[in-house]
Amino acid sequence: MKRLTLAIIALLSLIAAQATTSARFGYFDYRGDDDYYRENPLTEPGDYHNPVISGWASDPSVCRVGDDYWLVTSTFGYFPGVPLYHSRDLVSWEHVGNILSRPSQLPWLKGLSIDKGGIYAPALSYNPADSTFYMITTCVLSGKDGGSVNFYVTAKDPMGEWSDPVLLPDVEGIDPSFFFDEDGRAYIVHKSDEHSPVKWSNYRALSIIEFDPATGKTVGKPVKFKEEGVGPEERLERNEGPHIYKIDGKYYLIAAEGGTNWVHSEVCYRADSVFGPYSRWSRNPMLTQRLLKTNRKLPVTSAGHADLVQTPEGEWFAVFLGCRPWNNGEDHLGRETYMMPVKWSADGFPYITQCLDTVSIKRNIPGRATMQESKQAGNFQWRDDFSASALRPEWMGLWGDPSVYAETGKGLTLSCAPVDTKSGKTPAYVGRRMQHHKFTAETEVELRPKGEESAGLLMVKNEQRQYYLAVQKGRVALYRLGKKKDNTLLASAPVEKEGKPIGLKVESKGTAYDFWFRLPGHDWQLLAADIPAEHIATQRGGFTGSTIGLHATSMPL
Repeated sequence: MKRLTLAIIALLSLIAAQATTSARFGYFDYRGDDDYYRENPLTEPGDYHNPVISGWASDPSVCRVGDDYWLVTSTFGYFPGVPLYHSRDLVSWEHVGNILSRPSQLPWLKGLSIDKGGIYAPALSYNPADSTFYMITTCVLSGKDGGSVNFYVTAKDPMGEWSDPVLLPDVEGIDPSFFFDEDGRAYIVHKSDEHSPVKWSNYRALSIIEFDPATGKTVGKPVKFKEEGVGPEERLERNEGPHIYKIDGKYYLIAAEGGTNWVHSEVCYRADSVFGPYSRWSRNPMLTQRLLKTNRKLPVTSAGHADLVQTPEGEWFAVFLGCRPWNNGEDHLGRETYMMPVKWSADGFPYITQCLDTVSIKRNIPGRATMQESKQAGNFQWRDDFSASALRPEWMGLWGDPSVYAETGKGLTLSCAPVDTKSGKTPAYVGRRMQHHKFTAETEVELRPKGEESAGLLMVKNEQRQYYLAVQKGRVALYRLGKKKDNTLLASAPVEKEGKPIGLKVESKGTAYDFWFRLPGHDWQLLAADIPAEHIATQRGGFTGSTIGLHATSMPL
C-alpha cells in the first residue's frame, strides 16, 4: 500500500510538472552607450575608465596573491552572494564566480529586504600561514528580531568551492575584516553595535578581537578601538568597513566615515601595536569628494569604503565605492567600484585624495604597457545565448537560487512559477546589474499562456519598485509594479499568434526608458516612450543599484 501511495504521488508530481507552463528565451543582449565613454576613448598605454567595475558593485574588498588580484562586493538580498572578480592589472576585471553559490551558504535570505537586508561589506583576505583565502561578512536580518549574523568561509583556490559558513557569535555588529599578522597571529576588526545618535568619545564604534586560524574561533574578548588626536571639527558618526594593514612595522587602520551619502569619506589611523591606541592622521579624510562643488560636470560622489593593495613592484593602490549621479541626483546604477593610486604623506600616512582632488572617470597609470580591456568598464556589449549547461556567474536571483526554475543549453527555459517578485520568496527571475546610464537590453521569448502566465523583461530596484515588459495571453504589456498589489498597466498591444518568438527591448536614455516589441516577420514597434527612470532610481532609498533580466510567472498582475 505504501509503495502504491508513493507511486501515485510521483505520478501526480510528474503530471503537475508537465502541466507547468514554461517560457523560452532565445538570448539576452546588453549594450552600454554612455556619452562620456564614446567621447573619451582609451588611447594610450596605462589608460583606464573609472569605475573599474560599473553598475552596482558596492563595498569593494581586494587582495593579491602572486600576480593575481581578487575582489569581492556586497550582494544584499540577491543570490548567489558575493561576486568574485579577477584581474592581473587592477583595471581589467572579469566576473569569474560567486563565493556564496550554494543555498546552504545563505540560509537567511528568505523574506529579507532586497536592498536593505542580506550580505553587507564582504572582506577578502589571504593567510599565507595556511595558504587559505578567507571571506568574512555580515548578513543583516529583518523582521521583528532583526539583528545580524557574522560569519566567514574559506577556500584554498578562490575559483574552487568555498566552505560552508562558520559563525562568529563573539563578533557583533557589521563589517568584519580579517588581519593576518607577520607573526602568524590573526585578528578581526569590525564595527560594533551602537546606539543612535552616538555619544561622542575617543572610543569609536569599532572593535578588534583575536582569531585562531587553527581552531577557526575567536580568542578572548573584543577590545574597543581607541583613537588619539581627534579634533571637534571631525566628529562624523558611523566609522565602518574597517581594514588593518602592517606596513614598515606600523599598524594602519582605515575606515569609512560619515555614512554612505555625499559626505562619505575614508579616514586613516596608525599605531605601534594592533590593539592601539591609534593616532588619527591630522589631514584626514584620506579620501572624499564632499569638498567639491555640487554643480561640477560628471561628478563622482559619495567616495569611501576603501581597501588597499600593494603590487609586486611595491606600488599601493586603493579600491573604493563611489556614485555617478544623473539628472540632479537621479541614478539607477547605485554605488560602483573605483580604483586610484595611493600616495604617502611626509609624515607617513597613505591617502587617495586631498582637498580638491577629483575622482575622474578617465585616468592613466604611468609606466603601464597596456590599456584597460574589460567587460566591466566603459561601453561594452554583453550577450548570453544560454548555450552553457549552467547560468553564467553574472546572473542573480532574488532571495534564493533562480536556477531551480531554469534550464539552459538551447536558450533559457524558465518555468512560469506561482511566485511574484514582491513576496520575499524566490521568483523565476534571472537578472544582471545595469552598468550604464544609457543602454539597450533585448531578448526574444516564446510563450503559450493558458491563463495568467506571463514572461518578459523585468527591471528591479527592490520589491516595491519595478518595471515589467511582458508577453501575456493575447498581448504585449508594460507594467509599473509597486507596493503589494499596486500594479499599473502603462501600455499594451495585441498579439494574434501565440507561441511564436516575440522580441522585447528596453532603451535607457538615462532619465527615461523606451519599451519596444517585435512580432514575427515585423520590425521593432514602440510600445511606450519616456517612462520615468525615477521609479527604479537608487536615490529613493536602499543600498543596491537596479538590475534587469528575464522573468516568468503564473501570478496575475
